Amino acid sequence: MITIFKTEDNKRLKKLSISEAVSGSWFSLINPTEEEIKQVSLVLGLDEDFLRNSLDLDERSRIEIEDGNTLIITNLPIMTEDGSFDTLPMGIIYTPTSIITVCSKDNNILSSFNENTSYSFDTRNKTEFMLKILYRSVKFYLKYLDLINRTTDAIETELQKATNNKALFQLMEIQKTLVYFSTALKDNDIVLQKINRITKSTTGMNIKTTEEELDLLEDVIIDTRQAIEMVDMHRMILEAMMEGFASIINNNLNQVMKFLAAITIIMSIPTMIGGLWGMNVPVPYGSNDYGFLIVVTLSVITSVAVVLYFRKKGMF
Repeated sequence: MITIFKTEDNKRLKKLSISEAVSGSWFSLINPTEEEIKQVSLVLGLDEDFLRNSLDLDERSRIEIEDGNTLIITNLPIMTEDGSFDTLPMGIIYTPTSIITVCSKDNNILSSFNENTSYSFDTRNKTEFMLKILYRSVKFYLKYLDLINRTTDAIETELQKATNNKALFQLMEIQKTLVYFSTALKDNDIVLQKINRITKSTTGMNIKTTEEELDLLEDVIIDTRQAIEMVDMHRMILEAMMEGFASIINNNLNQVMKFLAAITIIMSIPTMIGGLWGMNVPVPYGSNDYGFLIVVTLSVITSVAVVLYFRKKGMF
């Protein structure tokens, strides 16, 4: 799907057809077809691979420059339909006349730049618009990390009451998400550092920045590093939590096995005594009218004595 916007002088966002696209337009490509890729490539004079590269779900964050056009691939955080989190490559193509975003799926980052928020960005200012997209991306990382932290706290509270497999599987899913976030953020940070170096040089990319835009880029870098630190902290906490719950599970299992072993020993005492007095040989009290009560009493007293001994040893 191709959607083309351009900011007008009154800060309103105007939707254009591809034939109406002019300098300062924003081409938003969401899961474009081959025909749409060829169409945009022809209109803007771009290499088709520039548009296709961002559609690979395994694409890493990087920068590529070709014929005066700059491709910046960054990884966005997304929330899936089942409530879990993942990352998604997105390409930002910076041309002399326009800016293009290419992504295989619709997402909250790009959809947040719309008619209702048009006052906060300007498609004609390509550098600032690109940096605001990157800034919005890292803000969503921080937002999702906060949600992950709350989810982890809720699971921890649940596990303190009763250990169950569902909660443990949720923690494993969160661990996987944090690995994805950590890898994506570190790759994004490398790209941002490269942008920062090249924009301050006199040669390289066709991206020109003002002091305000350099400040915005610095904010993006700072927040990205903050997100990296948060991910690393959450990963360490989660690893410690998983190890702690593993120890608790093992300890609970040991307690159960110890209890069952004690019960087995206690239950075997009456059986052993009853077996001895049940033999077809002369036994004490065999002819006594109270022999049965004596044997039962002896079994009870012995069992109680063993129970008291085990309690003293912490078996109960």
